Amino acid sequence: MSAGEGTEDRDWQRLDKWLWCARVAKSRAACTRLVEAGGVRLNRQPADKPHARLRPGDVLTVALGSRERGTILMWRVVGLAARRGPAAEARALYEDLSGQA
Repeated sequence: MSAGEGTEDRDWQRLDKWLWCARVAKSRAACTRLVEAGGVRLNRQPADKPHARLRPGDVLTVALGSRERGTILMWRVVGLAARRGPAAEARALYEDLSGQA
């Protein structure tokens, strides 16, 4: 194991992996495509790299679906995922800010 290999899940996590664990999409590849297509902002900045580092306290804005009928999610990251678990476990990874203005 290299020096940095075991530390990923301690203080940061790849954006695409976290989105998959938070159940934004059914596959990690779909989460990667969402990020690469410009559907995710990290702390108000466009995130176009699936390997962007995500940390607790970061704010994500995720655009799902089409422009006309899409959904905008705004989440504050409260935890990093050790695995992709059930929906209840996924909801514990973030605080929903969508209803707050």
